[in-house]
Amino acid sequence: MDFINDEIMQYAESHSQEESELLKELQRETHQKVLQPRMISGHLQGRFLSLISQLIRPEKILEVGTYTGYATLCLAEGLKKNGAIHTIEINEELFDFQKKYFNKSNHKNQIFSHQGDAKKIIPELDLNFDLVFIDADKSNYSHYFDLILPKLNKGGVIIADNVLWGGKVLHNDIPEKNSETMGLKNFNDKVKADKAIETLLLPIRDGLMICRKI
Repeated sequence: MDFINDEIMQYAESHSQEESELLKELQRETHQKVLQPRMISGHLQGRFLSLISQLIRPEKILEVGTYTGYATLCLAEGLKKNGAIHTIEINEELFDFQKKYFNKSNHKNQIFSHQGDAKKIIPELDLNFDLVFIDADKSNYSHYFDLILPKLNKGGVIIADNVLWGGKVLHNDIPEKNSETMGLKNFNDKVKADKAIETLLLPIRDGLMICRKI
């Protein structure tokens, strides 16, 4: 489901900050060589993530779900000089693709890639974070949230992607076998009820949930 029509989206992109040549190259190659290229954050969402990161000026960022690294590079744009972004991806086949573009970036020494199951890796990270981006397997969003919240600094922000899931979260009669839709629906309800955070659901692309730790 497209929540914004193509003409409005094109107008919004044309009146937003340009993406870098490196990001344009990454996006082109993702569409040429990687399955499900629509999973990439892309121009508008990427500029949003970059702007949020630049406003927060985080020292530590966590990303759950690297894919080809587009969002990683956007988030890294706001890092403090001594800051770092830790990004986790379970698909080992994407590692070399990510590394190619990370090594071309001015932030290459600030990006730390972790390959494996985020549910196991997050508890092993002895770090606190100022900004977190979740864009991985949807059925585990609530689990990731429970692991991340204790590691999120006061005033820190969690951004979760795809929380509208093409509008499927609106339905009440979701089959139990549809674990991704149920996972997102449960996550949306969970964060809204959590008194430790403030929430805002933005209908950008497939929905972004913004959570700020009070």
